[in-house]
Amino acid sequence: MDLPHLYRQMQRARAYELAVEEMWNHGLISGEMHLGTGEEAVAAGVVTQLEDGDGLALTHRCSPALVVRGVPLVPMLRELLGAEDGLCGGRGGHMHLFSKEHLAATSGIVGASLPTAAGFALANRRLRPGAIAVAFTGAGAMNQGMALETLNLAVAWRLPLLIVCIDNGWAITTTSDSVTGGSLVERARGFGMRAEEVNGRDVRAVHKAAAKSIERARRGKGPSFLLATCPRLDGHFLGDPLIRMAKRPIAEGKAVLGSVLSSVTSRGGGGLSDRAGGMTQMMSVMAKARRGATRDGRGDPITAVHKAMKKHEAERDRIDAEVTAEIEAAVAEALAGVEEDPDA
Repeated sequence: MDLPHLYRQMQRARAYELAVEEMWNHGLISGEMHLGTGEEAVAAGVVTQLEDGDGLALTHRCSPALVVRGVPLVPMLRELLGAEDGLCGGRGGHMHLFSKEHLAATSGIVGASLPTAAGFALANRRLRPGAIAVAFTGAGAMNQGMALETLNLAVAWRLPLLIVCIDNGWAITTTSDSVTGGSLVERARGFGMRAEEVNGRDVRAVHKAAAKSIERARRGKGPSFLLATCPRLDGHFLGDPLIRMAKRPIAEGKAVLGSVLSSVTSRGGGGLSDRAGGMTQMMSVMAKARRGATRDGRGDPITAVHKAMKKHEAERDRIDAEVTAEIEAAVAEALAGVEEDPDA
């Protein structure tokens, strides 16, 4: 395991997404934008171990893994701009990015990455022995029928497949534990699949855990399930109102405070204890959102590996400078001739 290399890939993924955020804020990218900030350690720890011929199926929050996989940055950025020379002709947007060269496919359909990766795995077992497939998915997607069917078939057919489930504690604005019964690790084991949980903020831990499953799949020993817990630093999408209120409760809360207080003091509706319980629950959700919404904080995987590189400070600084130059050059090339939206 090469920590400087992992650090470089994490920084590339973060810098790319921060550049996308800036473009989105300036009105250059339309529609919702789902970033994967906070998931860099998972992307780097897993995807750096893939080889030519390995398949990769991703969710709509796909940028970190695609950047680490080596998909060209300029075509990806041009795709987000809706340009004809984008990665998918400007028709896919950030949710549906495909690279045939890298056998990488993404989808905005919840749970779709699992059967897609199973298809990659089945094709690899028949056509490219030793090649594998990896599916990235979220914890909420594990409640979808096609996800559960994939767990079953993957074991029954001994597919060379690794399922990486990222759990950031949220299913959009609902806490994960309120909509998912039992343990996802135990659920996967119930199908006869090798499964374990790892700290998704620790790139070295992710790399080590993924290496076991990947090596096992290459030897034809069947599928594995890896549950990686990590924060969601920018909410479900950029501009997420829950995150805005968590970061600026007074300024952002003015718009809804009146309605909330009116509901609490209204004569109709539930009893006082029910209303108090609802308020307590809302405050709890807000507090949880705030704890997971800070970049460069204690929960940020970039901060953790940055500190781990302290003994290699000169190399770390060189990597930071090279990544900054790479992303700035890609953005400049992608934006050549593009005008900023004055109303953004």
